[in-house]
Amino acid sequence: MSLLSRESQGRSSRALGLCLLLTVSLTGCSTVSDWFADDEELEIRRLKPIEAKFEPRVSWDVSVGDGIDDYYSRLRPVFAYDRIFVADRHGEVVALDPESGKTVWEQDFAIFRDTGSLDFISRLWDSGDSARLAGLSAGNNLVFVGTENGLVLALSAENGELVWEARVAGEVLAAPVLDQNILVVNTGAGVLIGLNADTGEQLWSHETDVPPLTLRGISAPSAANGGVLVGTPSGKLQVNITENGLLAWETAITQPAGATELERIVDVDSAPLVYGGIVYVVSYDGSLAAVELRSGRLIWKREYASYRNIALGTNSLFVVDNNSNVYALDRRNGVELWSQGSLKKRALTAAEPVGKYIVVGDHWGYLHWLDQETGEIVAQLELGSDDEDESVYVAPLKVGNDVVAITRDGVVARITVPE
Repeated sequence: MSLLSRESQGRSSRALGLCLLLTVSLTGCSTVSDWFADDEELEIRRLKPIEAKFEPRVSWDVSVGDGIDDYYSRLRPVFAYDRIFVADRHGEVVALDPESGKTVWEQDFAIFRDTGSLDFISRLWDSGDSARLAGLSAGNNLVFVGTENGLVLALSAENGELVWEARVAGEVLAAPVLDQNILVVNTGAGVLIGLNADTGEQLWSHETDVPPLTLRGISAPSAANGGVLVGTPSGKLQVNITENGLLAWETAITQPAGATELERIVDVDSAPLVYGGIVYVVSYDGSLAAVELRSGRLIWKREYASYRNIALGTNSLFVVDNNSNVYALDRRNGVELWSQGSLKKRALTAAEPVGKYIVVGDHWGYLHWLDQETGEIVAQLELGSDDEDESVYVAPLKVGNDVVAITRDGVVARITVPE
């Protein structure tokens, strides 16, 4: 099931600064997309006034490839080895200097041979087949890239050269995780796979049940204490031993209910969040749970529905639900501390804690800073131009005290907040 369908996101025409004067009383400029928006959408897009506490500033911005277009993607930048690694869906992978935004190296991966492997080329014409890059992570001085075509690539973090490639069973829609020199990949086919991080050789695999109808996304695996944790399409939290892939335990976070397959969707799409021996996970159908890491025992459970990753503050969990309401909960007992509903239905990203704030992006190219203690919106920045191509589709990335955000059309920007 495509995430695009559940958020009803289509692609509208780009506004090119065209103004239309209808009456003497009409002032200002309407974007082309405004003309086709209904009253409900216009109300959602109209931001409520805030009392800004500071003014974020764009330090630099660059364009990386063509972005992800209209496709569902979690292709989030990665900060490692004093570089920002960014990819677009069509095959371009770039290492950027975090201070200047200048390109350190770039690679383009193009069309498939009949054998299913990749040809490397310096430039890929737009008319060529997409490489369908979909998941990005880093470790062992390598950058790991997963694709919707079932390939995993390992690139040198130093110069971008291809070190190895491996084919796996199913789409790789989420970032792999590295633990004990084993790269663990979760696929859309319900297969969890362990690869040798030096060679790409498959070491083990573990299959889980996949319901007839699931969300487009999958849970990115997390690693802790020699185990790999992953959410499943059947509503479970699963832990496998990193060394051999054997199932250590699994716990049902939620249970399917309803008469139709659509009503029975219970995916745990968020990456499990591990802190202090406790795992926090949330399901699409409305179960947020804290689970003991060693045993799988359920500690507490609350009714919040989300497919986005949970963020962690000092003692708070930050959840952005399916309707883009933002919540803070006490991680120790799940008690709600505050809620922020003024950004409802703006297709917010997951939250990223930065200093005293959390930062979220939205479908219309805005970034919003919320106070961690109160949930008050204290600053906003229009990164795009109120165009759906320039929506911020994944959580901003913390780099020092700044954030790096990426838009659907591939614009990457570093934003600074005054001290």
